Amino acid sequence: MRPATDPEPATGVWAVQTDVSRWLSRRTYVGADYDAATLCEAKRRRGVTVSVVLPALDEERTVGAIVSAIRRELVERTPLVDELVVADSGSTDRTAAVAAAAGARVITVDDLLPSHGQVPGKGEALWKSLYATDGDLVVFVDSDLVAFDAQFVVGLLGPLLSDPSVGYVKALYDRPLTTAEGMIPTGGGRVTELLARPLLNALWPGLAGFVQPLSGEYAGRRELLEQVPFVSGYGVELGLLVDLAEVAGIDALAQVDLGTRQHTHQSDAALGRMAGQILQTALARCPDIAVRNDALMQYVRTGMEVEPVTWDVGVRQRPPMRTVPAYAARRSAREARLGRSA
Repeated sequence: MRPATDPEPATGVWAVQTDVSRWLSRRTYVGADYDAATLCEAKRRRGVTVSVVLPALDEERTVGAIVSAIRRELVERTPLVDELVVADSGSTDRTAAVAAAAGARVITVDDLLPSHGQVPGKGEALWKSLYATDGDLVVFVDSDLVAFDAQFVVGLLGPLLSDPSVGYVKALYDRPLTTAEGMIPTGGGRVTELLARPLLNALWPGLAGFVQPLSGEYAGRRELLEQVPFVSGYGVELGLLVDLAEVAGIDALAQVDLGTRQHTHQSDAALGRMAGQILQTALARCPDIAVRNDALMQYVRTGMEVEPVTWDVGVRQRPPMRTVPAYAARRSAREARLGRSA
């Protein structure tokens, strides 16, 4: 038996791995461990409210089932959710009508904060939804999920309602990929594996413990979300992760295992454009790196020719919502109604 000695402090990559392992064991939760009734009682004791937001663009095929499940299970059966909102980014199909019929309040993104103009992209819908909602806890859920389970929302709220030191929770899950040969159990998340994960490990290794850094399901405390900028496009998830860690510290961030997530898949070309926006978002957070180009050139075959197509993958960044005067006025009025200090 070796004599007991104080271990030498870990350095370099081993220190990072040790820190990540410690975070993983402390801040990784299991969604099935929480139930709606218990969390509803915790919500009542803490005196907080919950908003659920679904950003949507041409999702009439799936948005109705998601809204219906949340409303049935978490509004009517157990009043865990106080506000259920679909943020429509100018859909040309029946997304808005289907969502409203299923029981959501539908907001049109372009109608909100008109003095700030209009910027396309998912991040814009999330940013403006902060202005349009009131919940102390805000849950974001993508509207293209298939076989949605309301337990997703319960799992995301679990750590926030159980531990006041947790400020932000991201989902982790398996992502099946449908191919011509059938479904591959864990083949989804190509942009995560090929871009986001290497970026985090290289530039922000303390965040390497997030299994699904680009997941579209996450929840946070309003007082924290309103302190950080929102990137307009598909870089919003990476930007939030990096910026929230900077504001609140990594230990205020958590992840919860929700099992399996099924959703519609995009083409490789579309994923390339998504990756371009994520890369631009990451580089914008590295002040020592000068970005020389925010265009992405892709190629398509037309007949016997291969032609270049150029896409703008530059992103716009919306300021922290708490710095927007109209939002501050709205929040002050709400806090006064509730008898709270703003």
